[in-house]
Amino acid sequence: MGFVVVSRADEPLSLDPQQPYSAERLNPVTYDVEFLVTVTAPYKTKKLSVWLPIPPSDHGQELQSSELSTFPDAVKPQIADEPLFGNRFAYFEFANPQGAQVIRHKFRIRSWELRWQLDSARVQSVKQWPKSFAPYQRNESQAVVTDARFKKLLTEILPQRRGPLQDLDSVMTWVDGHFAYDHVKASLKASSVHGLEQQRGHCSDYHGFCAAMGRLLGQPTRVTYGINAFPKNSPSHCKLEAFMPPYGWVSFDVSETQKLSQLIRSNQELSDSRRAELLSAARQRLVSGFRDNTWFVQTRGTDYDLVPKASARVPVVRTIYAEADGQPLPEPDPANSDQATFSWMTAHRFEPDHVVKYPFSDLDSLRDWSGRK
Repeated sequence: MGFVVVSRADEPLSLDPQQPYSAERLNPVTYDVEFLVTVTAPYKTKKLSVWLPIPPSDHGQELQSSELSTFPDAVKPQIADEPLFGNRFAYFEFANPQGAQVIRHKFRIRSWELRWQLDSARVQSVKQWPKSFAPYQRNESQAVVTDARFKKLLTEILPQRRGPLQDLDSVMTWVDGHFAYDHVKASLKASSVHGLEQQRGHCSDYHGFCAAMGRLLGQPTRVTYGINAFPKNSPSHCKLEAFMPPYGWVSFDVSETQKLSQLIRSNQELSDSRRAELLSAARQRLVSGFRDNTWFVQTRGTDYDLVPKASARVPVVRTIYAEADGQPLPEPDPANSDQATFSWMTAHRFEPDHVVKYPFSDLDSLRDWSGRK
C-alpha cells in the first residue's frame, strides 16, 4: 500500500526516504583528499578493529575515485553497507598490532552547493508516515532521545502549531537563543539529552537536539555527519536534515549559522542597518535549506549497527569507529583544548580545483539572501 500526501495543486506525492535531494545544485568543487588515521591500540591488544566510512555519491556529491592502504601492517579491508541507513564502511582488522597503525584513504570527490529555496506554503503535513520512515522517527537510546522532558519543552516553545517548516524554524530559533557552542562540554555523539541538560556542546549536540524536537513535531529527521574540506583541528562536522514533502530531505546547519550570526554582531565595521540585513540573510539562508560545497557527507543517521557488528550500536561515526579486543577506543576531539592524549588521530589534506570560501565565515556569501546582488 502506498502512502501519499496531497499537494495544494492536488498532485499526489509519494513518500520515500530514498527520494533524491531536490535542491538546486550550484558552484561545484572537486577535492583531491588525502585522509589518514593513526590508531594506537592498548599494549598487547589481540585484535584492533577499525571502521572507516566511505563517502556516498548522490545528487549533492560524487565520489570519483577511492584508494585505501595501511601502514605498517598490510591489511585488506572488507567493504560493506550497514542495513539500516545504507552507510558504507571499510572495515580493517589488525591482528596483534605492534604500535600505531595508519589507515590512508586517498580519494577525489566533487561537491555541490545545494539550495532548496523552501516555501512554507508548499510544505505538506503528513498524518501517517510509511513504515520506511520509522528509523527517522524513533525514540533512540543513545543519540536522538525524545522523552517526556522534550515534549514538555516543545509545548513551551510552540504553544500553537503553524506548519512543518514554521514549527521547525521555531525550534531552531530557540536553540540559537539558548545554546552555546562548546567543544569542552560536548557529547561527541549527537546527544539530544546532553543538549537539553547542558544547552551547550558542539554541532552534534545542536543537531541531535533539533532532530529530537523535529520527530516530536511529526517530522522524520536525521543527523548527517561529514567532513569540512579545509584545514581545521577536527575535520568532522554534522548537519540536521528533515524530510519535508514535496522537497524531501532538506539540510539545515544550526550551529554554523549561529556562529556566523555572532561574527556579524561582533563586526564593528558594519552599520546597524547592514548588520540587521546580514543577520536576516543568515537566518533566511538557514530556513530556506542550504548545504555548502566546502563539506561532503560520510554517514547519515544515528544509533545503528555496523557491518561487521561492533560490540554495540554506534550513536554516530564522526571520522572512524575503533575497538581493541571488543572495547571501544575513546572518541577524541582535537578541537578540545583540554585534551592532550588521543587513542587515534586524523591527518588530512584537501586540494580544491579552485579557490573556495567558507560560507559560514564569508559575509559576501549572503548576498543572494540579503537582496544585494
